[in-house]
Amino acid sequence: MTSETRLTLSGLLRGARAIAPVAAFVVPFGAAFGIAAVQAGVNDWGTVLMSAAAFAGASQFAALDFWQVPVAWLPMLLAVFAINARNILMAAALYPWLKDIPAARRHAIAFFIGDPNFAMAIRAYDEGERDVGLLVGAGMLLWLAWTLGTALGVLADELIADPERFGLDALMLVFFGVMLVGMWKGRLTALPWAVAAVASLAALWLLPENWHVLAGGLAGGLTGALFPPRRGRVVDGSQDR
Repeated sequence: MTSETRLTLSGLLRGARAIAPVAAFVVPFGAAFGIAAVQAGVNDWGTVLMSAAAFAGASQFAALDFWQVPVAWLPMLLAVFAINARNILMAAALYPWLKDIPAARRHAIAFFIGDPNFAMAIRAYDEGERDVGLLVGAGMLLWLAWTLGTALGVLADELIADPERFGLDALMLVFFGVMLVGMWKGRLTALPWAVAAVASLAALWLLPENWHVLAGGLAGGLTGALFPPRRGRVVDGSQDR
């Protein structure tokens, strides 16, 4: 690990503190999954273990659509891959920061990469942050919140028979919406986002279920790589967007 890239306890704590408001929201999100999984027929311990071992929010919800006897393993694996394939793009974006970390430690760090702490960390890296603890500390707290929320959902299953009545089915949509607002950079991100949106909508019509996630991510990522944004003029200390 170079002197520039580091992983410190203070970085872990800073990351956890920074992500804490989002982690509080992840608890009910995890509870919604816990309730949905139990109602889909997954046993209590299996539900909690899935969240602890997979830590994959949206794809765990998708897997429940295939949870029947017999389990449709191949379609389920394809759906999970399609949704989680965005992690390949996130890992590629973080590679300049993580490349000097030993491989075993880098793989362990990758487990804790999620949408919220990726968004936070990549923004911090662009601003000069080099302590990987920021990414890892935030990811650890999100993992804890997700697993704890799932366990609470399993316990609350008998109390909340209809999750839609409490709006729990909308949590994932709101979650990603809030995350996107925080990543918006005006015209700097308009073109890749527009291309990703069009590609995703087209994939909804043309490709199997859930593959629109991969199609949108690849289309937006390639657009950003081929047409890197040009920052506007600096006027009165702020950028023209």
